Amino acid sequence: MTHSGNPFGQVLVALVTPMTADGEVDWPAVEKHMDDVITGGADGIVVTGTTGETSTLTDAEKLKLVEVGKSVSAGRAKIITGGGSNETAHAIELYKASEKAGADGIMIVTPYYNKPTQAGILTHFRLVADSTDLPVILYDIPGRAGVPIKYETILRLAKHPNILAVKDAKGDFSEVSRVLNQTDLMYFSGDDANALPHMAIGATGLIGVTANITSAPYRTIVDAVNRGDLATATAEHKRLEPLVRAVMTHVPGTVSAKYILHGLGRISSPRVRLPLVGPEEWEAAIIEDDLALVSDLPGADFSNFRPDRNAAAGGALPKVHGTTR
Repeated sequence: MTHSGNPFGQVLVALVTPMTADGEVDWPAVEKHMDDVITGGADGIVVTGTTGETSTLTDAEKLKLVEVGKSVSAGRAKIITGGGSNETAHAIELYKASEKAGADGIMIVTPYYNKPTQAGILTHFRLVADSTDLPVILYDIPGRAGVPIKYETILRLAKHPNILAVKDAKGDFSEVSRVLNQTDLMYFSGDDANALPHMAIGATGLIGVTANITSAPYRTIVDAVNRGDLATATAEHKRLEPLVRAVMTHVPGTVSAKYILHGLGRISSPRVRLPLVGPEEWEAAIIEDDLALVSDLPGADFSNFRPDRNAAAGGALPKVHGTTR
């Protein structure tokens, strides 16, 4: 299928999956959080991605997140399903089911742990993209997958009619420029600190973790870049910096985002599923020190921030494991 324009949005939130204290998905909190980020300015939500704890979600939970996202968004934002699998057959079935559940697009992560060759990566992406009519974002994150999608492979994948974009967590700006010059692919920044730098060289937008806390500043940055107002975009980028640092540099982004959202009273529990655990005392202290530097940031009022280190401690074992079979 040929997809015209941008079917994904520009301000995409890599959504956390709110959970109860015992590690079960808190569905009312999911609905509220989705509505919060859309109201704040997001025009896309990536559910079941890394930040959503895809590795420990069941397939049933992943599909329900798509369904709930479609219901909550009510056309206000695109719902993209992330995660996938490092087993090609499983990834195909999961994305086909996600399409039936109403997803607007899919984000396919490089197969992790297997460490396939570039030929294997090429085949994996092609077969998954062949299995659905949905537009595809390739997720290039060698720090987690163990292997990058090399430049030559990206050029070959760009010829597939369903593959329209790349989420870049590799940070190679010269390669981004080369691909943008030689293909029609859209690029999304996969590193919160690099959202503006990526857009400055032609990226379409971002898929951000910090946007769980507030998507409004990213809306400001994107809109400013769209109209060529670099001064406004840069000023907002600077205001965001301490919040980005708090979320992205001390513990996994999922952990810190939930810790902060809970301290703001926006989710009922900061709990994550094992092997992730909440921040240790010293990690929590550093996060809080960074948050103390946040000021005049739309959607991020920390005057009533009440972190609960005890509630965040440890990790949960869910009743049903997230198996690939």
